[in-house]
Amino acid sequence: MITIAATEFNYAFFLKLLKFGLVGFVGLIVDFSITYICKEKLKIHKYVSSSLGFSIATATNYQLNRLWTFGRHDAATMMQFGKYFMICLVGLALSNILIYLLNDKLKWNFYVAKGCAIVIVSLWNFFANYLYTFAT
Repeated sequence: MITIAATEFNYAFFLKLLKFGLVGFVGLIVDFSITYICKEKLKIHKYVSSSLGFSIATATNYQLNRLWTFGRHDAATMMQFGKYFMICLVGLALSNILIYLLNDKLKWNFYVAKGCAIVIVSLWNFFANYLYTFAT
């Protein structure tokens, strides 16, 4: 077992990381679907659309991660969600900055930029939630 920054990298850790990734994939589908509908069909500004997709995916992912990934069934739902949501707000800021840099400045396709942002922000979200929100 390897320990880095008080995190033990063992089977249980990697199982949680795998589950978090699977939940993240569901969130990716929710996020992209909401973003696409808002941006392309409803003609809502790309950053507002992206933020709406992100917010709905965050709520979905919280419930799935709380119950399945981290196996938390305690009554502290609102406190946990507050922590989870604050971490996700930081992730949203990072995501929008990355989309801005990749799409607006480097002229990448919006959805490619969003996909890259999701991958990077997912790492932030996992470690922050593992070490803070769902720490045991």
